[in-house]
Amino acid sequence: MTTTSPATKPGGLRVGVQRFGTFLSGMIMPNIAAFIAWGFITMLFITVGFFGAESPFGWHWFPVSEIIGGGGDSATIGWNGAMTALAESDGSNIMAYVGLVGPMVTYLLPLLIANTGGRMIYGERGGVVASIATVGVIVGTNIPMFLGAMIMGPLAAWITKQMDKLWDGKIRPGFEMLVNNFSAGILGMVLAILGFFGFGPIMLGISGALGTAVDWLVSLHLLPVVSIIVEPAKVLFLNNAINHGVFTPLGIEQATEAGKSILFLIEANPGPGIGLLLAFTFFGVGAAKASAPGAAIIHFFGGIHEIYFPYALSKPTTILALIAGGAAGVTTNMVLGGGLGFPAAPGSIIAVTAAAIGSGVGNLLVVYLSVVIAATVTFLITGVILRASRKRDLEAEDNFGAAIAQTEANKGKSSAAMDALRGATATATSESSTTATLTAPISKIVFACDAGMGSSAMGASVLRNKFKKAGIEDLTIINQAIANLDGTADVVITQQQLTDRAKAQSPNSLHVSVDNFMNSPKYEEVVEMVQEQRASDA
Repeated sequence: MTTTSPATKPGGLRVGVQRFGTFLSGMIMPNIAAFIAWGFITMLFITVGFFGAESPFGWHWFPVSEIIGGGGDSATIGWNGAMTALAESDGSNIMAYVGLVGPMVTYLLPLLIANTGGRMIYGERGGVVASIATVGVIVGTNIPMFLGAMIMGPLAAWITKQMDKLWDGKIRPGFEMLVNNFSAGILGMVLAILGFFGFGPIMLGISGALGTAVDWLVSLHLLPVVSIIVEPAKVLFLNNAINHGVFTPLGIEQATEAGKSILFLIEANPGPGIGLLLAFTFFGVGAAKASAPGAAIIHFFGGIHEIYFPYALSKPTTILALIAGGAAGVTTNMVLGGGLGFPAAPGSIIAVTAAAIGSGVGNLLVVYLSVVIAATVTFLITGVILRASRKRDLEAEDNFGAAIAQTEANKGKSSAAMDALRGATATATSESSTTATLTAPISKIVFACDAGMGSSAMGASVLRNKFKKAGIEDLTIINQAIANLDGTADVVITQQQLTDRAKAQSPNSLHVSVDNFMNSPKYEEVVEMVQEQRASDA
């Protein structure tokens, strides 16, 4: 069996921002299903929703007042209005005022984020204390406290971790449960009180300042300028810190008040990416031209934006086209009032459609128009750039293969999208190897990556199919985040630059490093190893 040699650990500011962005997305992405559920409930039952008061399918068909809160009066719709109306009522019909929409965005979503962040820092115990502490932040403000949850959750878990170190190994036998439960409860209480009186107001001020900055950009018609930061940041995988740290929390606040937000489309608009890929399809050369049509389908319908990053890196001047296209899309939505009701994740046209249609067909058409305009602008500018440099590109077709490697280096990990490009261009890099052996029977194989969702899930599926074809179907083959490795895996498969982290998390496993999650020759070696083990045991 072979594994790749340890990769050099990257460093620098860019990697630090990437890790910070990965941490933020790690709190948001596992809870996207809850955001989608809230978004659908909101778009269906608010006043202007499908079953709302202004819809012919409204009040007499569904108990909308109980769902949206505020007693069904459009003047009191929403959480703040509902609470005001409830305070003025006799409390005999409390659920008509509390409703479902308000509590979900005020409590459920921030608490899910806080719990996830707490678990990332200190497991279940950290998640519990993080949730307790975040309640104090939530009730200490009057807006959905997503920023507060993303800060208080991990902070509370870290404090819990440091507290436990104080008496680690000093508790008398039999008192462990008593000390653990009471210490977590008391600390959670203290942090909740501090969150209510101090942290909440601070976060309210920060949210207000960020919201004011966005409103200022909108009022001066400068929001498209943000594309100057966002589009290059996407290519360098620095966008998560901006998107999940600023746009998503502020977008949720705007969507709560207005039913939609333009901020959800600044980074998720698939227009610039599809425009770039279409330009390479018609005007590109060599491997980039051959692989661009397939990449366009994956990007536009699958929502995997990283698929177009190597194309931009192979011709860095095309980043200017992405900036122009992104700005054009933002301008269209800003002028015509387009927006999404909830985050579109992944950023495919299917997810964008689902998030836009709740605000009406008119809004959906505006969003579609922003995608088309962004794609057109990017396509035209990229076409000019490619045509102007076509002769030089024909002399240097190696740029694209190097760009795929550069994209993976920027991201700090491989992915199925990059592997598909590498396969299409036949430029797979060789996997240097050292010899390692595993004598114990293999029963569990884990694919691990940063988030444990995208590329590793696809790799696990590929390996399952290979074992199925080999007649072996009793193995456990799963995908996980590296942080969730618990040492029970017999074999752990990771991208080369992540192997050292995986070894530290699961030191007793056999670690297989690959450059290509989708079609690595290492898969055949793993299958052969299992077959040989079982043949020798027979």
